[in-house]
Amino acid sequence: MELSERQRRILQFIRQFTHENRYPPTIREIGEAVGISSTSVVNYNLKSLEEKGLIDRDRTISRGIRLVKSLEEQVVSIPLLGRIAAGSPLPVPDSSSDFRVFGDETIELTRGILKDTDNVYALQVKGDSMIDALIHDGDIVVMKHQQHAENGDLVAVWLREEKETTLKRFYLEGDQVRLQPANPTMGPMYFPAKDVEIQGKVVCVIRQLN
Repeated sequence: MELSERQRRILQFIRQFTHENRYPPTIREIGEAVGISSTSVVNYNLKSLEEKGLIDRDRTISRGIRLVKSLEEQVVSIPLLGRIAAGSPLPVPDSSSDFRVFGDETIELTRGILKDTDNVYALQVKGDSMIDALIHDGDIVVMKHQQHAENGDLVAVWLREEKETTLKRFYLEGDQVRLQPANPTMGPMYFPAKDVEIQGKVVCVIRQLN
């Protein structure tokens, strides 16, 4: 989004003034701060910022300017659908898609962290097989639902024969799949490719610090 230097200074002043005073500046205060003597010139630039979706204005009051939240500040809710094993695979009740053990629980992220929220869900990790990938027991992994993966992708897979689910790095090797832990004390797991169903790819990890 192209902004002139003057518009950037106006936007920065509005942001700083509002943060410090808990109310927005007037047009005259904006002009004084950025060195514009004409209120009509300030109005022209405010109109441009409004058209670009960066501010809202209520022209019936003197302090009617409001910053529109940026993508980095917008909060989205992601469904937390259950637990997934980062260790020995965990059985999943009823079907390969039944992760719903946390009911209607959600987690909140800003769009600055996760811009694309289509087909995204979260799972809580159980186990320590992915500690070298900085994923520990109790952490939350945010998953993009997809049924394909490239070698090396960190994915959630459903093991059809075992009726279990696990979180590992994926490698297709001929007619078999290697599921690789990220823990030097654990060896790889091998399964026929036809028995491995990819359910999603990790796009974000939320550390649990306590």
